Amino acid sequence: MTRKITRAAARIKLGLQERLYLGNLEAKRDWGFAGDYVEAMWRMLQAERADDYVVATGETHSVREFAELVFGRLGIQLSWKGEGVNEVGLDSANGKVVIEIDPRYFRPAEVDLLLGDAAKAKLELGWEPKTSFSQLVQMMTDADLACAEREQRANG
Repeated sequence: MTRKITRAAARIKLGLQERLYLGNLEAKRDWGFAGDYVEAMWRMLQAERADDYVVATGETHSVREFAELVFGRLGIQLSWKGEGVNEVGLDSANGKVVIEIDPRYFRPAEVDLLLGDAAKAKLELGWEPKTSFSQLVQMMTDADLACAEREQRANG
C-alpha cells in the first residue's frame, strides 16, 4: 500500500492522475526500510545458532499519517472532510479531492494494529533500524516523483 500511495501522490502532483483510492485510513502498521531488514537478516545468518527474531521498528503509523506525510513532501497539504466511506482527502490549496475511500479496499479480516518488538534482535544481534519513518517516506516519495517525472517526459 505504501508504494500505491507514493506513486499516486507523485502522479497527482504532476497532473498525471486525479485521485488516489484507499481503504481503512486508520489501520496502523509498523513500517520499516527493507535495507534495515536485510541487515537484520544478514546478522541472523552470522549468529552461532539459528533462532527466531522479530524484525520491526517498534513504531506504528496510520495509513492516514503516511498519506499526509507523502502529500506534504510534495507540497500538497491535505485536509479531510466527511466520515467513514464518505471521507475524502482534499488539497487544502484548491479544495480538489485527491483521496477517496473505496470500500473495495477494506480487508474483511483487517488487523487494526500491527506492531513488532525487535528487542531480542537488538539484544542478541545488536540490530536496530536506522531509517526513521519520515526518512522512509521521503525516500519513497522522492523515488516515485522521479519515476512520475520520467513518465511525464516520455508522454509529453
